[in-house]
Amino acid sequence: MFKTVTLCGVSALVLAGCTGDPRSYETTPVQVKTAKGIVTCQLYTKERVLWDRAIDRPDNMSVREADDVCRAEGIRQKNS
Repeated sequence: MFKTVTLCGVSALVLAGCTGDPRSYETTPVQVKTAKGIVTCQLYTKERVLWDRAIDRPDNMSVREADDVCRAEGIRQKNS
């Protein structure tokens, strides 16, 4: 039992080290114009689109909606 718990703990630490610190992948924030206003996005490297998120959004936009705008911008930049 102890061996299994130890193995799981070591595996978790190894996998956690693979993701790295997102801050080390940050690019200069970009602004995206939407129908509701400007969303400021923190994008990461083109390989890390899932981390892309909004750091500023219009009051009439939810966090989820703003984050979706930013992920879409990350994908757009990745494919360009």
